[in-house]
Amino acid sequence: MDASTPTPNAIELIALTKRYAQGSVAVDAIDLRIAANSYCCLLGPSGCGKSTTLRMIAGHESTTSGDILLENRNITGLPAAARGTAMMFQSFALFPHLSALDNVAFSLKMKGVDKATRQRQAQDLLERVAMGHLAQRKPGELSGGQQQRVALARALITQPRVLLLDEPLSALDPFLRIQMRAELRHWQKELGLTFIHVTHSQEEAMALADTMVVMNHGRIEQVGSPHEVYNRPASEFVARFMGGHNVLNTTVGKVAVRNDHIRLAPAKGAGWPATVSDVEYQGSYVLLGLQLDQAEASDKVSVMLSEAAFVQTPYHPGDRVGLTWAPEQAHSFGSA
Repeated sequence: MDASTPTPNAIELIALTKRYAQGSVAVDAIDLRIAANSYCCLLGPSGCGKSTTLRMIAGHESTTSGDILLENRNITGLPAAARGTAMMFQSFALFPHLSALDNVAFSLKMKGVDKATRQRQAQDLLERVAMGHLAQRKPGELSGGQQQRVALARALITQPRVLLLDEPLSALDPFLRIQMRAELRHWQKELGLTFIHVTHSQEEAMALADTMVVMNHGRIEQVGSPHEVYNRPASEFVARFMGGHNVLNTTVGKVAVRNDHIRLAPAKGAGWPATVSDVEYQGSYVLLGLQLDQAEASDKVSVMLSEAAFVQTPYHPGDRVGLTWAPEQAHSFGSA
């Protein structure tokens, strides 16, 4: 495929909608294309519709209207087992009384595959995720990271084209979470599959995704690479949700300015006058909370300083400062 050929879509959602009987709308006519062999993260606060969207793609939740296409094949009305997708759940959902090998082989057993064949395929997959030597252990004898690899192997045994992951790292401790997200990214590239991963963690999405889909109230607020979404938020919601931004009312309208792009000046110099309210030491950087003098500025502004800059010019609660930034570092919503 040459550079002029468009990347094929693994998944396409067309006006996909989910309404519940009481009238609430969980997913509101969203359109989305997810490129084949990419890592896509659906991101947003609780109740934004991201998990419902994932479950509709999986076939675990019915659609109210709209269509789901997998590699240009309409799968909207198909049962989950016939779609070409597989799901990894938040809890891993491993059978506690079965060995890792039998957990991985279970779906083939349900399809009537003979024992020798299914165990050979399961062992091959466990070897592929570096768990072959623990094939006979039960889930309770495995660490959280090892259980995740077993869950991955179990999902892969159905030979899916798209792997769906519902907050798969949320049950892990912070150190293991970082380790396992690196592994997920590795396996996505190694296997050449499309991963669609639901998370509420901005950091997790930025670390993993080729494409981030930020959702709010059942709608898509922005689709783009992590760099695009973080540096050019499409709306005030995206800027605030992603964090690291200050939303300010300026003479040219409402803009977002990254907290590491704001500079502090003496209080009587140029800039927006403000008072330091909080100082948080974070190791490699220091995060300052400031209250602007403007009456309409009810929200605090945050400023990130390198540890070296803070040591050179320390600040304390109650200090008066002026805030400045370069005009090109103020992003107007919706601008390119």
